[in-house]
Amino acid sequence: MLAALTALLVFQLIGEVISMAFGLPVPGPVIGMVLLFLALVVKGSVPADLQTTGQGLLNHLSLLFVPAGVGVLLHAHLVAEEWPAITAALVGSTLLTIAVTALVMKWLMPKEGADER
Repeated sequence: MLAALTALLVFQLIGEVISMAFGLPVPGPVIGMVLLFLALVVKGSVPADLQTTGQGLLNHLSLLFVPAGVGVLLHAHLVAEEWPAITAALVGSTLLTIAVTALVMKWLMPKEGADER
């Protein structure tokens, strides 16, 4: 388990280094996760200890939302002042996500009447 946790943290560190070195707008942990995914694809399987460690982290993922919730409560006065902008951003991003998802699904679904091979 320690080796698997170390591997996860090393990939996150590599992602952070790449993000900072190239000034990318993508967070380092996201880059590290993509690199880990590519490494696992090349390997062809997920090691058992990495799978166990990852599942353990996912089982307790809700704990990561506690600091964000505390931050929102701590700055509730700012949320109260900026609620129109926050609401507009949430509604706009939701509508945009639905539209993009629909377009991607339409693009990926097979055409009616197309010959199946």
